[in-house]
Amino acid sequence: MINKLEMFIAVAREGHFGRAAESLGLTQPTLSTGIKQLEEMLGVQLIFRGSRYGGLTPEGQRALVWARQLVSDTRTFRQEMRTARHGLSGIVRLAVIPTALTWAAHLSARFTAAHPNIRMTILSRTSIEILSMLENLEADAGLSYLDNEPLGRVTTEPLYRERYTVVAHRNSDLARQEQVEWADLSGERLCLLTPNMQNRRIINENFMEAGVTPEAQVESNSTVVLAAHVEAGDWITVLPIDMARFLCGGKPDLVIREIAGRGTDHAVGLVAPYREPHTPVLTALIAETRALADSAAEPTK
Repeated sequence: MINKLEMFIAVAREGHFGRAAESLGLTQPTLSTGIKQLEEMLGVQLIFRGSRYGGLTPEGQRALVWARQLVSDTRTFRQEMRTARHGLSGIVRLAVIPTALTWAAHLSARFTAAHPNIRMTILSRTSIEILSMLENLEADAGLSYLDNEPLGRVTTEPLYRERYTVVAHRNSDLARQEQVEWADLSGERLCLLTPNMQNRRIINENFMEAGVTPEAQVESNSTVVLAAHVEAGDWITVLPIDMARFLCGGKPDLVIREIAGRGTDHAVGLVAPYREPHTPVLTALIAETRALADSAAEPTK
């Protein structure tokens, strides 16, 4: 039955039978047969369908909540049994906001060193996508903002606070300033993350508080693209300090200036589905996140 529940979850997630089948590595007829068998077992219709997917029935919407819980509990049970016999092992799927990817690497390095039978899959996603992936059992945990937008019912473990910097070409006027404030970016040729990124929404809030209307000539969902544009010449970008140092530190043509004055930093940390108990692997990952935060703690500024 569990495999049929996973089929049902996939169809609800994708909103399309073909894409759901592909995501599970199945043929569409096999998926359709599995859904029909599940409906017969439960005695209710779960999905409206004619020539195509038509959404969940009211019974299907209620069943989806139970399906996610049952599949999650089954995975936890299997992992508990595997851990009892072999120790921590398996694949951890971690979805990460782009600005936290350097921290994801630190966490992954520590975690896999402590547990060599663990493999990590790290995916760059928006904060909204991360919450959706956790709900749909597509990710085991995420690294995302903790205190800026609603998270819903999740477990959180703080990791660091995100502070912002300007990255400019050494020939720009901003690079010659010893101190940069948000208002100094008025009228500059900016390249920034796309508006669907929470980091961009945070940056826009800081601009608004400084009375600045940002004019982003280039937008991207990749911090690498932003840094490359600055290095190419006449652009300015805003990046968290850790990402700026990773991408731009040591490059002679790029200058990093931490932004002074008003502007709130934000907590970033581990987010995971709320449940008791957590799987052994997730319990260990939460503990490793706490240890990394403790080792990297800096005085509050």
